[in-house]
Amino acid sequence: MEHRRLGKSGLVVSDICLGTMTFGLQADEPTSFAIMDRAVEAGIDFFDTAELYPVPPNAKLFGVTEEIVGKWLKGKDRSRLIIASKVTGPGHGWFRPPVRHGMTALDRHQIIRACEASLTRLGTDYLDLYQTHWPDHGMQQEETLAALTELKQQGKVRAIGCSNETSWGLMKNLWASEKHGLARFDTVQNNFSLINRRCESELAQVCRMEQVSLLPYSPLGGGVLTGKYNGGALPNGARFSDYLENGAERQKRMAKRFVNERTLETTARLQTIAHDLGVSVTALSLAWSRQHDFVGSTIVGATTLGQLDESLAAKDLHLSQETLDKIDQIDVEIPNPMTEDGLRRL
Repeated sequence: MEHRRLGKSGLVVSDICLGTMTFGLQADEPTSFAIMDRAVEAGIDFFDTAELYPVPPNAKLFGVTEEIVGKWLKGKDRSRLIIASKVTGPGHGWFRPPVRHGMTALDRHQIIRACEASLTRLGTDYLDLYQTHWPDHGMQQEETLAALTELKQQGKVRAIGCSNETSWGLMKNLWASEKHGLARFDTVQNNFSLINRRCESELAQVCRMEQVSLLPYSPLGGGVLTGKYNGGALPNGARFSDYLENGAERQKRMAKRFVNERTLETTARLQTIAHDLGVSVTALSLAWSRQHDFVGSTIVGATTLGQLDESLAAKDLHLSQETLDKIDQIDVEIPNPMTEDGLRRL
């Protein structure tokens, strides 16, 4: 497993990160423990969670994922693991989260309490990386950064980052940090995959020039790139199957961004490339993500050990320039398969 520095921080992590948003819902506690054990055995030392998990969020299960990770952490050498979590974004915009009665905000009052609650659930006295789950572009960024800086000064947080952020939002925060002498974002966690390559344009330039590491989530396009939705299939237990058949309007709209004719055609063409290499599209997709110089660590999720093992096949896979050119040609012919990435709704 390769390791990379996150931004300008002191954190050096495995370039594959285990995401945990299925723990407590799609994956029960024993399965979650087994997945985390297997990840460590494979050399993964970076784990990402959030107070809002599992997904889809609901008030009954709020915080369950962190509790499961916390139980697993007991008896482990905490100093060998990099644990990241997130504070829920504002509740007055695109989504009213089932957290603190939907009155979430990125101010000191909420951030300090959210962090302390996460530390309790995780059973640790510090987080290696603490991130804002989504932004509030209407408030003063220095207020959010001041609260995060306070946590860092207290030793409760080692580094800070953001998620679901725009290029403008990331630059605005970096400017505020520099102007006011506050802690800076060293990471940005955004949706990035072979069906959503938008990060390669403006955000990549920001990351390179400002030394901020991208942490791609949904590198398999929410499972679309595994091929399980090909031919119009809606497999039982799959997240987007549930969203399309039983979800609220917001969830159905999200699923249609991921599962559509263009994303399925892109996946079919990638399957041909993967077949010629003798690998799965899963391995191909993750290897492609890892080979970007602005990517710090690619976040993979799993609901079974088999899914994790398929992702781990990418850890030693390096794609040739010829293969990368073939992948780029698909993007030329089917640009932006996902109609949007959702950031415009923030």
